[in-house]
Amino acid sequence: MSQQLLDMSESPNLTVSIDGQAPASIAQMRDMPSSVGPAPFHSILFNGNEAKTRRETPDAPPFFADLNLDQIVDAITAGKQDYDLKPFFYTPLRDPDAIRYRQEVARDLENESVLGAIRTFAHRMSMMRRYFVLANKLDYPYHQAGWFLEAADVYCEAVAGLVDDLSSARIASRGLAAFHAFLGAYAASERFSKLLTDARKLKADLASVQYCILIKDEWVKVRHYEAEVDYSVDVEATFARFKQGAVNDYRIKLAVGTGMNHVEAQILDLVARLYPDIFASLDVFCAQHGSFLDPTVAAFDREIQFYVAYIEYTARFKQAGLKFCYPDVAATGKAVASSEGFDLALAGRLVGRNSPIITNDFYLQGPERVIVVSGPNQGGKTTFARTFGQLHYLASLGCPVPGREARLFLCDRILTHFEKQEDITNLRGKLQDDLVRIHDALDQATSNSIVIMNEIFSSTVLQDAVFLSQEIMACIVHLDALGIWVTFIDELASFSEQTVSMVSTIVPENPALRTFKIVRKPADGLAYAMSIAEKHHLTYHHLLERIQP
Repeated sequence: MSQQLLDMSESPNLTVSIDGQAPASIAQMRDMPSSVGPAPFHSILFNGNEAKTRRETPDAPPFFADLNLDQIVDAITAGKQDYDLKPFFYTPLRDPDAIRYRQEVARDLENESVLGAIRTFAHRMSMMRRYFVLANKLDYPYHQAGWFLEAADVYCEAVAGLVDDLSSARIASRGLAAFHAFLGAYAASERFSKLLTDARKLKADLASVQYCILIKDEWVKVRHYEAEVDYSVDVEATFARFKQGAVNDYRIKLAVGTGMNHVEAQILDLVARLYPDIFASLDVFCAQHGSFLDPTVAAFDREIQFYVAYIEYTARFKQAGLKFCYPDVAATGKAVASSEGFDLALAGRLVGRNSPIITNDFYLQGPERVIVVSGPNQGGKTTFARTFGQLHYLASLGCPVPGREARLFLCDRILTHFEKQEDITNLRGKLQDDLVRIHDALDQATSNSIVIMNEIFSSTVLQDAVFLSQEIMACIVHLDALGIWVTFIDELASFSEQTVSMVSTIVPENPALRTFKIVRKPADGLAYAMSIAEKHHLTYHHLLERIQP
C-alpha cells in the first residue's frame, strides 16, 4: 500500500526555537547581527540615532501603577507573550522625529491591505517557529529533518509573500518603505534564492516518494511501490448502493499525533535506503541551511507586533464610538492640549459593561504650567489626572492617543504621587511618608518633567496642608515643570499665573449626582468642605437618606 512519508499535523501551544537549536523566545533574536544589509533598514520601531542606541527597559517605570498604565499594557500584550512586547512599552522615545517615525508606520497599518499582509506574515512566522520547536522534540533524525524542511518552506512563503503584498500596497512611512526595500533585496539575494529553490525541489522530491509495506507476523518489509491496484476505490463503489443518506457516525476519532514510534522510525530508515539520493539531499539541505533565519526579518517579526497589538487593543474602543488621534509631540514649547481625551484603563472596564465613557478636554497656554483640579469627591478628578499622564506617556511611545486631537509635551520623565496606605514596615507616619516620597520625586524633577499629584496631605489639618502644598507648588513653579494637581485646597488654583483652575462638576438640580466633566473655572471653595461633609456623612445625599420616612 502507498503511504505518506511524514505526518505534518500542527502542534499547538509550542514555545520558540531558533535555527533548530534549543527552544528560545523571540526576544532572544533581537541582538543577533543581520547577515543581510542591502538597504538602510535597522528597525521598524527605532530610526536614526534611536536605532543605533536602542535599548529596552525590562521593568515597568515606577509611575505605571499610579496611572493604571500597567493595566493598559497588560491588556495590549495579552495573547502575545511570545513576542515579549512589554519592554517596548516600558521604553519611551526621546526624539520627536523618532515618534513621527512610529506614527507613520501606525498610519500605514490603518490600511487593511497592509495590516492583512503583516498578519499573514506573522502567522507564517509563528508556524515556522512551531515547526522548529517540534523538530527539537522529536527523537529520530529524518523526522526532525522533515519538520526542519517544513519550517524553511514556510519561512520562504512568509518572506516572498510579504514582498509581494507590500509591493501592491500603498506605503507612505519611512519604516515600512525601508523594510520593503530591504526585504526585496534579501528575497533576491543568492542566499535566499538558493534556500527557496532547494526547499521547493526537495519537497517535490519527497512528495514523489511512494513505497509499500508488507507485514507478516512480526516482520515488516519495505519495498518500492509497483503500481499495485488501489482496491479502496472498488470497495467504496461496491458499497455505495447501500447508502441511505445521512446517518450517525459511530467511528471513534483517534488523535493524530506528530511523534513517531520506533517501528515507524525503522520503516522510515528503510525508505531512505530505497531513495538514497533524495534523503542524501535532505541531509545536505539541513547542513547548508541550518541557520536560514535572517536576524533582521526575525526582529521585524517581533517589533511589528508592537503596532498590531495596539491596533487590536484600540479597535474595541473605536467600535464604541471613541476617537483616537496622532498627537503633535514637541520637546520644546509647553503649550499642551487635548480634546475628548479619556482614561484608557477605565474605558476598558466600561466598554465591557456597555457603560457610557465621559471624555474631557484640557489645555495650557502661555505661562500656564500646572492644572489644579478641585471639586467634590468621586467626581472624576483622579481619572482626569491619570488621563493627563496616560496621554503624555502613550504619545512618547509613538502611539495614537485617546481623543479627537492633541498637542503634547515630550517630557524627560513622569513623576507621580498618589496616596497610599500606611506601610508599618518603614516606621513612618502617613504625613512623613508623603513628605519623603514627594521630596524624592522633586529631587528627580527637571524643567522638562511632568509632575502629577493626587490628593496629598489629607491626613493633616487644613492649615498645615495649605502651607506644605504651597511650598511644594513653589518648587514645581520654580522648575517650570508641567503638572496636574488634584486637591481639596482651593488656594493652589490661584497660586500664580502658572496655575490653572479646573473643577469637577455636578448636576445642578441634584448635587449628589456627578457629571464627571472637568471644566475650566475658578475653584468654588467647597472642595474641602465637601470632603469633610462626606467623611461625617453630612452630604446632601446622606441627609436625604436620613430624613426619608
